[in-house]
Amino acid sequence: MGKPTGFLDYERENNKSVEPLERIKNFNEFHSPMQKTERQKQGARCMNCGVPFCQSGENFGGMFSGCPLHNLIPEWNDEIYKDHWDEALSRLLKTNNFPEFTGRVCPALCEAACTCGMNGDSVTVHDNELSIIEEGFATGMMKPRIPKQRSGKRVAVIGSGPSGLAVADQLNKRGHSVVVYERDARPGGLLMYGIPNMKLDKSVVRRRVELMEKEGVVFTCGVNVGKDISADEIMREFDAVVLCCGSKTPRDLKVPGRDAKGVHFAVDYLSAATSTVIGDVDGFEIDAKGKHVVIVGGGDTGNDCVGTSVRQGCKSVTQLEMMPKMPDKRAENNPWPQWPRVCKTDYGQEEAIAVFGHDPRIYCTTVKEIVKDDNGAVRAIRTVGLTSVFDEKAGRNVMAEVDNSEKELPCDLLLIAAGFVGCESYVAEAFGVQRDGRGNVISSVGKHGTDVPKVYVAGDAHRGQSLVVWAISEGRSCAEEVDAFLI
Repeated sequence: MGKPTGFLDYERENNKSVEPLERIKNFNEFHSPMQKTERQKQGARCMNCGVPFCQSGENFGGMFSGCPLHNLIPEWNDEIYKDHWDEALSRLLKTNNFPEFTGRVCPALCEAACTCGMNGDSVTVHDNELSIIEEGFATGMMKPRIPKQRSGKRVAVIGSGPSGLAVADQLNKRGHSVVVYERDARPGGLLMYGIPNMKLDKSVVRRRVELMEKEGVVFTCGVNVGKDISADEIMREFDAVVLCCGSKTPRDLKVPGRDAKGVHFAVDYLSAATSTVIGDVDGFEIDAKGKHVVIVGGGDTGNDCVGTSVRQGCKSVTQLEMMPKMPDKRAENNPWPQWPRVCKTDYGQEEAIAVFGHDPRIYCTTVKEIVKDDNGAVRAIRTVGLTSVFDEKAGRNVMAEVDNSEKELPCDLLLIAAGFVGCESYVAEAFGVQRDGRGNVISSVGKHGTDVPKVYVAGDAHRGQSLVVWAISEGRSCAEEVDAFLI
């Protein structure tokens, strides 16, 4: 630890954000980096704890807290403070293939476990990480590292999201020849099309893909494995196959009127918006301009829909959440270093508040019916209030409808952001792998190998809908398993 009193000498400072009413004028990223001297002070706040919970990554109280990648956080924080950016980058890349992604979109499980956060403000681990990798790209430290020898083994990776990229990156570094198949027009999967540009500028994804291409990874886009090319052909041509096709089967609403026009899954809405922003198509295929927008789902995807619809110029936006509002501060039964179960107002909600003057979220509420107009398009939704009751048969609390709580909300565009229920069936069926009751591809316990020889699985297709940081972790551990099989 370079400065033992750093956490006492310096206050936590986050990267500055463009004001909501200004940033909604475009789809650009809206956080600006600090000067290096100020970032060094933020690195100095790290205490290099004897037990660094930030990098340990453990399950506390039923929720994960700390970094799943076990990043060497105290080490590179110290190097930031000492102005040793090359050393900081070297340590960061030992555990994280893509800090430029996690430094933008990760919810910072590390900061939740930071010891400074026990009685004060945690270290800005998230922003520090981003500053290291961006310094690496800006100064030319990030350059192609081409394997000196090739193994002669070929690996096919199906899907180019964060887990697929991590698998490809790790196996390429080991000297294997990797081909990544992506059904969309551009590589990146969730990173390219699922996460809005204001959270992750697509030039950042392209920059990493181009670096990987220079290192020898081959990306084959516009090819839908299982449809455009058979699994049998893939199996014949490659020594190993890794399924990184994500958890892309959206959970639907089963209510009267579901067939109304103007009802879309959130993933389709966000993908269509990004396609327009990056120039793949002209004009928004699904446009919220001038419409009353209702979003079903209170998670990150729902928030992304709020931010996108505000930028498109919606007339109003409402976000429905089945569960009750979280407390504003930690409850006594939710102590550090558990993940803080508190209410978080994210960027999209901040923007809706700035535009419309109120929080878009309505809690303990769900859709009971979709009301159509004479042309079969959605014109309103009927909602119902929910309350938590104990279900003796299930042995747990469930959300039940509240009598006489129905309301009608105007709605011209309904977006379903209720999560996902496993990978798309045709990929699993093409390779003959088994799926569990949640739709995830089954592997041996603690492993990535499926019941089909030389076929592996990683990321959301394996563990279900999760975080980018978990997808990278999955990709790294899967690659280690595949490498052991190949050699």
